[in-house]
Amino acid sequence: MKTNPTSALAVDADRLADFVLFTQRSCILSLSSELHRGSISFPQFFLLAYLASEDYLTMSDIAKKMGHSTAAATGLVDRIEKLNYVERVHAAEDRRKIMVRITPKGADLVARMRREIASSLSDVMSEMDEEESDTLDHANRALAGRSL
Repeated sequence: MKTNPTSALAVDADRLADFVLFTQRSCILSLSSELHRGSISFPQFFLLAYLASEDYLTMSDIAKKMGHSTAAATGLVDRIEKLNYVERVHAAEDRRKIMVRITPKGADLVARMRREIASSLSDVMSEMDEEESDTLDHANRALAGRSL
C-alpha cells in the first residue's frame, strides 16, 4: 500500500511539533531557573544569544531582530550593559554610530545555557524510537541552511 506523501508529511509535522513543544518547555524551565539567578529576562538572554553569533549589532539591528523600537532596544541594552553582559563601542568609520557587542561574561552565560539545552535535547533524543529519530533527521535536513 502506497502512503500519501501529503499525509505522511502532516504526520511528520505533527510529530515534530510535539517534539518542539516538549523540548521548548524543557529548555524554558532550564533557562528560567538559570536566568532568574542572574536577574536577566528572556528577551535579554535572546539578545545575548544573537550577539554571541555576531561580532556586533547596531541599535537598529537589535531593534529589528527583537521586534522592538530603537528606544526599547536601547533600554534592553542599557539593562544588560549594567550587568556587564554587553558593551557599547563606537564604530571606527563614524563615532556617532554605536555598536553593541557581547562581553566574555555574556558569552560565558550563553555558552553555559547552550550546553544545558544541548544536554536536555540529547536526553530527549536518546529516548526516541527509530521513527521519531527519522522524523527529526528529515526535519533537520530540510531546515539545514535556512535562516530561522
